[in-house]
Amino acid sequence: MKFIDEATIEVTAGNGGNGVASFRREKFIPKGGPDGGDGGRGGSIWAVADRNINTLVDYRYQRKFVAKNGERGRGSDQYGAAADDIRLRVPVGTQILDEDTGALVADLTHHDEVALLAKGGEGGLGNIHFKSSTNRAPRQCTPGKEGEHRRLRLELKVLADVGLLGLPNAGKSTFIAAVSNARPKIADYPFTTLHPNLGVVRVGAGKSFVIADIPGLIEGAAEGAGLGHQFLRHLQRTRLLLHLVDLTPFDPDADPVRDARAIVRELRKYDPALAEKPRWLVLNKIDMIPAEEREARVADFVKRYRGRGRSAMPVERVFAISALTREGCEPLCLAANEYLESIRPSESDAVDVRFERAADTTPDHAASGDDDARESAHG
Repeated sequence: MKFIDEATIEVTAGNGGNGVASFRREKFIPKGGPDGGDGGRGGSIWAVADRNINTLVDYRYQRKFVAKNGERGRGSDQYGAAADDIRLRVPVGTQILDEDTGALVADLTHHDEVALLAKGGEGGLGNIHFKSSTNRAPRQCTPGKEGEHRRLRLELKVLADVGLLGLPNAGKSTFIAAVSNARPKIADYPFTTLHPNLGVVRVGAGKSFVIADIPGLIEGAAEGAGLGHQFLRHLQRTRLLLHLVDLTPFDPDADPVRDARAIVRELRKYDPALAEKPRWLVLNKIDMIPAEEREARVADFVKRYRGRGRSAMPVERVFAISALTREGCEPLCLAANEYLESIRPSESDAVDVRFERAADTTPDHAASGDDDARESAHG
């Protein structure tokens, strides 16, 4: 299935049914009075998050969704039937924005979370609502209200704890395949990854985290070079970025330090908040470097990457790995899981104040009861 992470749709809720002006007409019952019923409510349109859906591809083929109108009221105090609602199922992690104003309508981050996209119009009132002691035969009724109409933009941002970042052929797909259950396409040419891949990394019993791999970035992605930087949205929900760097590029003229710093500049152009996320350097393909030279190569890279003065760049943690042979991958995953657990908010046990008060007062009563018993025994 083709991966689609952005779509524009048009939703139109149903109009409410009109109320009617009607009077009771039965044999032997003169002046029966008003009996016009209300109109039914128009159908609304809702979005529902579904963890079994992974892409917005369905909304590339059907872009317009129109709910039915409510039925008009009838005589004999009969109300019109309300129209059925439409429920649009979208992947978990979908953001819904108003196409015209850019306002955020909903951010669906949990399974079965529901958001109202377009509200159906209320039904009109029949003439039974207008009768009074001074108006015995009301002929007024109200029309149903129109349903809402909106143009919406759907953006899917995958939910992952850790995101992989780097140039094409930095080894991101090989790494995610080595440490998780993901099986992305791996080849020896650039831009092998054309859509995000998710994998679950298990580091122990009951301990795991989700890792996301996105297509590679190159310098100038903000201006449309390569695949652009639209896939960076999938890293905005992550809590940790792993910046993979190829220490032994195929091109002899390539400078890994310059390319790595260019990736950080592209992050800042796209979203300064994304560039400020915790970001660890992961120096890949050390299996292609002689063992006696690795330490010096890593130290030289970190020194030049960090820089000095205004161009200085912070380096939080550095890991040297080989995604192909899996050397160094386990310590990296354990460190990532430890970091994620350290920033995870602690769950405090909710205490019912009623029982808390009872616990505070019970010992006092019990103590006084014991004192009374001791006094009666000695008395």
